[in-house]
Amino acid sequence: MKKSFIKSIGRTLGALAIASLAFSSQAADKVVPLRVLLVTGGCCHDYVAQKDILKQGLEARAHVVVDHAHTPDKTTNPPLPIYGNPDYAKGYDVVIHDECAAAMADVKTVEGVLHPHKNGIPGVNLHCAMHSYRVGNHREPTKPGTEASMWFDYLGLQSSGHGPKEPMSITFSDKNHPVTKTLKDWKTGPEELYNNVQIMPGTKALAEATQIQKPRKKKGEKEAGEPTEAKAVVAWANEYHGTRVFSTTVGHYNETVSDDRYLDLVTRGLLWSCKKLNKDYLKK
Repeated sequence: MKKSFIKSIGRTLGALAIASLAFSSQAADKVVPLRVLLVTGGCCHDYVAQKDILKQGLEARAHVVVDHAHTPDKTTNPPLPIYGNPDYAKGYDVVIHDECAAAMADVKTVEGVLHPHKNGIPGVNLHCAMHSYRVGNHREPTKPGTEASMWFDYLGLQSSGHGPKEPMSITFSDKNHPVTKTLKDWKTGPEELYNNVQIMPGTKALAEATQIQKPRKKKGEKEAGEPTEAKAVVAWANEYHGTRVFSTTVGHYNETVSDDRYLDLVTRGLLWSCKKLNKDYLKK
């Protein structure tokens, strides 16, 4: 009697375990991959390689499908395929801006780039996207709500330039935020530390970096001055018209973009912006 009862319980538990695995498998099959539009092109970066590094890295880490909106143009005002079409993000769940369009200052064009984000499409912004779409004097703090500030209002931070290409020590200043809570501080190889002209109201700083900057020797000087330590926020979260926006200024060189730690950061920022940072959408 006891043996048959134990066997019956065992069969029941086994059946439940199999059913649970089947349910989990079905649930995973029902996860609809996020559609991601990655915008790349313009001055000063190896976008031809980086667009593929990002696509492969993101798709390996999360249930996403990345499409490219790329131009091989290497000027500071590249003819990006999104220009002139304010509905360029239709059908996508999120847009990654990784372009370098420093000389694009046409107000209507910038408004068109911002249109999807004003209407509920989350944004992720990488590196030189912070130095793009600069209307007016970008070196002085802009007034929120003005034309000169419209791109910075979206980003959540205003930057005007960067230091030398030297290693940076990245520290996650908010270790409890969903994006950063599983990530560890790290030191990059040569990178560009973007300055902070101002952090816009409501922006949440997530990580900062320090960099030892060696001064350039001026004409007539026998020796350069002493190295100095520079510090700036390099990753942050913002809300733009009720839509989540994640940004990081890290990511100049291919070696950094292909670093697992960088790709983990961008993946988590992307999923957070879409409110999908969970075990269903994370592959690892």
